[in-house]
Amino acid sequence: MDTTFKLTPIQNQAAQLFLGHAREFLLVGGSRSGKSFVIVHQQLRMAQQYPGSRHIIARYRFSHAKNSIWLDTLKKVTRVCFPDEKFTWRNTDFYLQLENGSQLWIAGLDDKDRTEKILGMEFLTVFLNEASQISYEAYTTIKTRLAQKVDGAQPLLFVDANPPSKKHWMYRVFVEHTDPESNTNLLPTRYAMLKMNPDQNLENISTEYLDTLNSLPLRKRKRFRDGEFADDSEGALWTDDLLNGTRICRNPDGTLPVALKRIVIAIDPAVSSKDTSDETGIIVAGIGFDNHLYVIDDATGQYSPTEWARKAVALYNHYRADRIIGEVNNGGDLIEAVLRNVDAKISYRSVHATRDKLTRAEPIAAIYEQGKAHHINELLELELEMTTWEAQKGKRSPNRIDALVWAATDLCLRLGAISGQAKFHFRQKPNLKQSRLLQTGQKRLPTQNG
Repeated sequence: MDTTFKLTPIQNQAAQLFLGHAREFLLVGGSRSGKSFVIVHQQLRMAQQYPGSRHIIARYRFSHAKNSIWLDTLKKVTRVCFPDEKFTWRNTDFYLQLENGSQLWIAGLDDKDRTEKILGMEFLTVFLNEASQISYEAYTTIKTRLAQKVDGAQPLLFVDANPPSKKHWMYRVFVEHTDPESNTNLLPTRYAMLKMNPDQNLENISTEYLDTLNSLPLRKRKRFRDGEFADDSEGALWTDDLLNGTRICRNPDGTLPVALKRIVIAIDPAVSSKDTSDETGIIVAGIGFDNHLYVIDDATGQYSPTEWARKAVALYNHYRADRIIGEVNNGGDLIEAVLRNVDAKISYRSVHATRDKLTRAEPIAAIYEQGKAHHINELLELELEMTTWEAQKGKRSPNRIDALVWAATDLCLRLGAISGQAKFHFRQKPNLKQSRLLQTGQKRLPTQNG
C-alpha cells in the first residue's frame, strides 16, 4: 500500500470502526462523501492480509456495478492506494485477483444466472453498494454467502447508501436494531453505523458539485447532501404502510400467487439514452379475477431505444401479456416502430395524456387506499419513488410512477374499477380476440419469475 496516501478524517473514522467488534457496517450519508471508496479500500486491505480470501461488491443492477465500481471506484482505489500491488483484471467474469490468490468480485442482483453462480461461492467480506435499491430478502440471502473460513479473520458485511425512508430495512436493522419481517430485536453489538457527508470530503469533490447539492429541493437536499433518513413525504399519494399492508409474495417456486385475466406492459420512455438521461419506466401489471390490481415487475432502467424495446418484448412474451402500452408524449410513433422492429407480432397501444400527472395518479392511489392494489414481492425502487414523490399539479413525476399509472389506468378503466377522470386517449382499437377471452373469464395460469 502507498504510505503517502491518506484517508480523509471521516474515512479514517470509518476504517477504525471496521476494526471494532461489530460485524455489519452501514456507511450512510450524502452523495460523493467517500463511502464506497473507504469500503473498497478496506476490502482490498483484507484481501492483501488474508491470502486466498474472496470478497464481493454487489449492487442491484449489474450495469451500475460495472460502471460505478468496476470502471470507476475500483480503478481509483487500486491506483491511488495500492500502486505496488499487481492486480489481474478478469474482464470476462468481472473479478480482480491479487498476487496472493485473493479475489474481489463484482455482481449485479438483477442478473439471475450470474447471481446464482456467485451465490455458489463463499466470501470473507460482502459489500452491498447503494443498498437503498436492494431488498431485505436480497440482503438476507447474500449474507448466507459470508461464510469463508480464513484463519485469523472475521467475515464482515459492509453497506452504503444515500439514506431512503425510515421504513427501509437499513433503518430498521442498523438504527432500530429490529428485524423488518418478524419485528424481533436484533443484537445491537453486531451492527455499527457512521454518517458521512460531502462537506467532509471537500478535498476530493468540486465546489460546483457542492453548489449543485445545495440547490436541490429540500427533500432531496436532506438525502443527498445531509444524509438524513426521511419520513414518508407529506405530499405523497402513497405511504410505506399502505404498500406493505396489501403486499403478497410469489410462490416458493417463483410463480405468481394469483391467476390474472389480463396483463399489460407499460413503457414511459426517456427522451434520450445518454448516461445522464432519465430512466425508461417499464412496469408489468395485471388484473385478477377479484378485479384487484397486481403490480408484478419493475424493469425500469437506463436503456437505448433498442434495449428498452427488447426488454419490454421479453417481458411481454415471458408473462404472456395481452398488450404493451407506450406513452407517446415525447416519442410519438417512434415507440411502436422500435417495438415492432423487435417483434412485429406484438399487441401494442399508444396512449397520450390529456390531464396532468397528479390528476392521472390520484384515482390509482385511491385503489391502493381501498386495499385493491397489491405489489407482488418488494419492488423497492418503485416503492421508494411512490412514497417520496411530492405530488403536486404540474410537477414532474418519476418514470416508474408514470409507467405504473398507465398500466393501472388501462387495466382498471377497462373493468370499471376507476372512473373516467384519469383520461387518456387510445390510438388503436382494442384487440377483439383478447377482449372476448376476457369476457369468457378464461384464466391465465401463473407464470415463472423472470
